[in-house]
Amino acid sequence: MQPRNMSMSGVVDLAAVKAAQEAKAKAEQARAEAARQGGGPAAVPASSLVIDVDEAGFERDVLQRSTEVPVVIDFWAEWCEPCKQLSPLLERLAAEYSGRFVLAKIDVDANQMLMQQFGVQGIPAVFAVVAGQALPLFQGAAPEAQIRGTLDQLIQVAEERFGLTGITVDQNAEGPAPVVEAPAGPYDSLLEAAVQALDAGDMAGAIQAYKNVLSDDPGNTEAKLGLGQAELLQRVQDMDPQAVRKDAAERPGDVRAQIAAADLDLVGGHVEDAFGRLVDAVARSAGDDRDAARVRLLELFEVVGGDDPRVTTARTALARVLF
Repeated sequence: MQPRNMSMSGVVDLAAVKAAQEAKAKAEQARAEAARQGGGPAAVPASSLVIDVDEAGFERDVLQRSTEVPVVIDFWAEWCEPCKQLSPLLERLAAEYSGRFVLAKIDVDANQMLMQQFGVQGIPAVFAVVAGQALPLFQGAAPEAQIRGTLDQLIQVAEERFGLTGITVDQNAEGPAPVVEAPAGPYDSLLEAAVQALDAGDMAGAIQAYKNVLSDDPGNTEAKLGLGQAELLQRVQDMDPQAVRKDAAERPGDVRAQIAAADLDLVGGHVEDAFGRLVDAVARSAGDDRDAARVRLLELFEVVGGDDPRVTTARTALARVLF
């Protein structure tokens, strides 16, 4: 699945890095102080590249550590099925990148305050902290190739704008770090082709690639989520946003106009607006129009992901107007 911020390229938003120069100076000061006290950075064991973090240790384990190396935060929970796919992938990449970033895992059930402070709306959610500055990366499971692209750009930003070059890893400090091989799935090439098509703006190609996977494996979660987003992007690709929104505002009873506007809402990140618009359309309509609004709402639920609390809320609202 593509990152849920609707950025199909998986690129870190450089504009989100606030006060970069001040943070860089702070990071350089912290490194200089560490060098004065210890004569230079010490190598760390490979096992310290993935850490469990709670509210009590957040300042030490994340904020202070982020003055030396980018800290990627994985918000997860035991009940979250997509987390069970994403977390092992992030752990493997942390070992592979060997000190270019540290992975901090935060269980949202045990750390509600941290979840609220970061504004996490659904899990899995991935953030980064660089020199004390928080960056949202993406929400939901994502293909490995796209996650790698996000991490590569994060590392580039950390080095160029904050002067963070990572930490030295001593692979023998606690024995060789285990090498976790990525399981080779039967549809990896098709899913990768879909990601490449999305990056190239070829929505039809991406849709076909995802459908090819689903024709053999109808339960493939990554393909189902990817297909929903690719179809959404194809629908809005040639829209005139101003005309669509004007049409929806002037004709509140026109279900087709509301469906088009809801697609634009979702692509723009206005999830609750999209859901609320379609719930209202279902409530006001009947027959084929009502069914069209309901089906589109269910499709958008798939795009956002069933774990998202906004989906849960909207499902309850939909049930009220239907029954």
